Amino acid sequence: MTVGVLFEYASEPVEVRVEGTNVLFKTMQTMAWITIDNIKLDYAGVVREFPDLEKRDDWKEEAIKRFKEKIKELKTEKMRAEYIMEDLKKHGYIPRFMQRSGFRPETIK
Repeated sequence: MTVGVLFEYASEPVEVRVEGTNVLFKTMQTMAWITIDNIKLDYAGVVREFPDLEKRDDWKEEAIKRFKEKIKELKTEKMRAEYIMEDLKKHGYIPRFMQRSGFRPETIK
């Protein structure tokens, strides 16, 4: 089952799609689905989440590795989507809609 979440970030729409353990992102700038490997990460946000990565040259690679490990630990696509929503809320993303394949979109309050 695929789960999609539409976020708003700085008045720009950002889509996240969870397909199994794959997480894809799409913005108005990219206009294509990209993986976490191609996302621009904020150093300050990563260090806030993982303080042990401060002053490490491989901070981005390690943060991506930890994200992928966490996603694999979660059992369902819905649990993965909920984890992503909670995580992105901390960085100013506002979840607006969630849609599971075969269902109508749900407004997130």
